[in-house]
Amino acid sequence: MIDAGEDVQQRIARIYREDSRRILATLIRLLGDFDLAEEAMQEAFAVAVESWRASSIPSNPRAWLISTGRHRSIDRTRRDARTIALSALAAPPASPEPPTIAALEEESGVEDDRLRLVFTCCHPALAQEAQVALTLRTVCGLTTEAIARAFLVPVATMAQRLVRATSKIRDAGIPYRVPSARELPERLDSVLAVVYLVFTEGYAATSGDEIVRHELCGEAIRLARLLVELTPAAAEANGLLALMLLHDARRATRLSPVGELMLLDEQDRSQWDAAQIAEGLARVDATLRAGRAGPYAIQAAVAALHAAAANAAETDWRQIAALYALLLARAPTAVVELNHAVAVAMVDGPQAGLLLVDAIAARGELRDYHLLHAAHADLLRRLERFDAALAAYETALGLATVEPERRFLERRISDVRTRCSATAPE
Repeated sequence: MIDAGEDVQQRIARIYREDSRRILATLIRLLGDFDLAEEAMQEAFAVAVESWRASSIPSNPRAWLISTGRHRSIDRTRRDARTIALSALAAPPASPEPPTIAALEEESGVEDDRLRLVFTCCHPALAQEAQVALTLRTVCGLTTEAIARAFLVPVATMAQRLVRATSKIRDAGIPYRVPSARELPERLDSVLAVVYLVFTEGYAATSGDEIVRHELCGEAIRLARLLVELTPAAAEANGLLALMLLHDARRATRLSPVGELMLLDEQDRSQWDAAQIAEGLARVDATLRAGRAGPYAIQAAVAALHAAAANAAETDWRQIAALYALLLARAPTAVVELNHAVAVAMVDGPQAGLLLVDAIAARGELRDYHLLHAAHADLLRRLERFDAALAAYETALGLATVEPERRFLERRISDVRTRCSATAPE
């Protein structure tokens, strides 16, 4: 929808924010190469700046950009081929009228271009770290710098990883398609993991001024819906969608009106998205009824208990602790262990939780994970061990990279310092 208040430059910037990933995915399918498609998209937007200022914005900007990028890439390939006297390698002639967006969507059906792109990025020939990085870069549009921060690696390392991944896709001839019904089950787990990591990067950003990046949350949920439609018998896909819907239903209340972090028990539950919660609860129920619950279904059941509680005091922490114990048995990770410890602290008191957190910290697996130190500090604060709590909060602050979390930790540090002064011997 055209906003009369926007000038051409603003409109182009908005189209880039909202549609560049769709455009890139379609160009990758049409051109068969990640790098060519990226160049074609950037060139198409550059042409749009000049062309739309001189004439007018077309009625279907996305179709115009795809068509322009495609033609420019084909023309460039032909010129390059003639220059090096290899005309036989030139791209085939373009059809007079490139397919419209409507035709592309009708052709693709549920297997839309971004879903094809996700399965390509998540091909088993690639290491999972490369799968996630490539999906975040191409499907979601994160910069190489942002992905490097998320993976805690140097930018140069991440850039090399992305180059190697796209080169492997090209050199190995990895197909740009959704797998067949026979191949799908073994390919689905890695795709679900990537989609959830995209959502996690959106719901709990790893750096920057915003703790929630709404566009990534929405993209992950949209991809999960496509996966559920494509694989209706896959309970874990439905469980993942339920989990993300229930978390996303709370996102508007995670920050106060002035941008301060709000903990779960401080949030205004009347502002949670009731429609998303209702859908999430229904999907959790359907997933659990389908049989043995997988990791996403178990996490969705935890989120459902939070969503169903009328207030923080009515949260069934005993059942949440039991669910985390089940999850720990089926998919053991240090982060799941930390979540279980926090739930145990809510049931059996902070000392019981502290023993579990201390055991995790002693192993060193999460020494650079700021939430481990924040949880440790909170348990110490509840036990009125303020000097130790202060040190743990300061460690957490040193590791936190998202501004709302940093401000929250700074407030806790100020509060604990006041308590230390009040309890210091005279």
